[in-house]
Amino acid sequence: MFGISPLGWLHTLGSLPAIPLALYMFARHGRIVPRSGAGLGYFVSMLLGAGTVFLVARQPVSNAIAVVTLVLLVVGYGVGRIGALGRARVYLETILLSLTAFLLMLPTVTEVLRRVPDGHPLVTDLHAPLLVGAQGSLLLALVLGVTAQVVYLRRQGARLGTPGNA
Repeated sequence: MFGISPLGWLHTLGSLPAIPLALYMFARHGRIVPRSGAGLGYFVSMLLGAGTVFLVARQPVSNAIAVVTLVLLVVGYGVGRIGALGRARVYLETILLSLTAFLLMLPTVTEVLRRVPDGHPLVTDLHAPLLVGAQGSLLLALVLGVTAQVVYLRRQGARLGTPGNA
């Protein structure tokens, strides 16, 4: 089905939970919250998804996206524990983990458009206007979303009486 191998299904089904978990955390907290149950689920799902890319990817860019995703994920989850960074750690954590969500959705949208409906995909060319528009929309959502997150964190810091500057 959809031309996906058993390893491809492991990759797909392993990373799939990260999408609703990220959406839940964005809606509830305005960001991915690493030290939460949903945050732990997101981390595990992203590790499984990004880690299995190397077994199923056909394009070198897929491996590059996986490496960048893994680095951002590990650094994003670790930076919040570095007390010396002060308030900057919340900003860095938020931005880095938002980037992981973007890097999850970029190939997800691309693969869905290239495989659905089965046998007659919506997109057959990587330069198709629908695909380019969808990818551009994701980039716009990233830029607007990270901007909104930073503004929210700055306002939250001002209300708590701490400096809003990172």
